[in-house]
Amino acid sequence: MKKKNTSSIEKKDYPYILFIGVVGYFIAIAAQFLGTKFSNASTASLINSTNPIFIILFAVLILKEKFTYKKAICVLLAITGTVIILGGGNKGGEIIGILFSLCSVISWSAMSVIVRKITQKYDSLQVTAYGMLVALVCTLPFSLYELVIEKSKIMFNGQVLLCILYIAIACTAISHVLWNKSLSLIEASSCSLFYPLQPMISALLGSLLLGEIINLRFISGALLIIFGIIYSVFSDSRQPLTKNSVPSNYN
Repeated sequence: MKKKNTSSIEKKDYPYILFIGVVGYFIAIAAQFLGTKFSNASTASLINSTNPIFIILFAVLILKEKFTYKKAICVLLAITGTVIILGGGNKGGEIIGILFSLCSVISWSAMSVIVRKITQKYDSLQVTAYGMLVALVCTLPFSLYELVIEKSKIMFNGQVLLCILYIAIACTAISHVLWNKSLSLIEASSCSLFYPLQPMISALLGSLLLGEIINLRFISGALLIIFGIIYSVFSDSRQPLTKNSVPSNYN
């Protein structure tokens, strides 16, 4: 395998980094928060579960990855499991919140396939760092507006600071680095099939930390998600690498 470039990003690749930072780390995440705010967590989570569909669509169109019937089965199992866990997401929600959630899903999916492409040339940690730097520049004006113009009151204490650190380190830095590393190693369409693990793990942590009850609906949905992922992993491991499975480094 050719060693990836760990030096500075070439000028011709700046648009990719800008796209990752602006569309992926700024627009997608902001839209996700707004979608949850104007809708509700259940509806936003249900819409978020469609990520595999859009990632596979973009992967086929942009990266020319093959969409097999096995992947279709895996996506169907995973999304069905997510819907079961979330209870169908039939709690409604404002249309503006639904639109924001869809914007988040489409933006993140498009960003993921671009990450898959660019990480064949550059190290995934390098791509993540530059992308987050771009997102920081985009976010600062809005943060300053809220603090100075709207005079948002932020109550800092030990618990709040710990939550902020957890979100910044575990949920943002580490998770994004690992996601981008995964995209550099396996096809975007295969990587997307792990997305439905999110609501399953959220429900599991809710049971362990908040005392929420795990019911038969959760177990049924979790089994479908896990089976879909295992089926995908074993299917991919039996297939030889092709030109489409690993994008070539471009000059």
